[in-house]
Amino acid sequence: IQHVALNRLPLGEPDGSRTDRALVLSDAMIAAGLRAPVRSRIRDDIWVKLWGNMSFNPISVLTGATLREIGTNSGVRVVVRTMMTEAQEIGEALGVRFLIDLEKRINGGVEVGDHKSSTLQDLEAGKRLELDAILGAVCEMGRLVGVETPAMDMINALTRQRATIAGCYPGD
Repeated sequence: IQHVALNRLPLGEPDGSRTDRALVLSDAMIAAGLRAPVRSRIRDDIWVKLWGNMSFNPISVLTGATLREIGTNSGVRVVVRTMMTEAQEIGEALGVRFLIDLEKRINGGVEVGDHKSSTLQDLEAGKRLELDAILGAVCEMGRLVGVETPAMDMINALTRQRATIAGCYPGD
């Protein structure tokens, strides 16, 4: 496993409170050399992470491309941008604050370099893909809040088909 987020692992409670358990865990992680701030809006951090995973990971399964290759190919970058725009609309409808610009988030993926997404690595290893958690759930949230997700739905369908054929997804 290669952790590429510079040892930053934010923590927080769903309700935004600063509990003893979060503070104790943060202190232990900091003592081990990690950056583990306790956040009052941890859902925002989770959505920023999901924002990248729900776009880069399925596209990597379809193309076999690394994060750098996905983010630097102009045509594929349009697909990433479109998916991320749909996801941002969903997140904002749910009260999420995106404190990073969409283009900066895509560039962050590019800066990781020639790294294969964990989902592509799972496909190559013949492991079951977590497509429902990474992308399917976001599509479903879109339906619940009335946000249309045509790009995400297309990529989800294609990725599920690819994974089903590879024996890494149970199929429909």
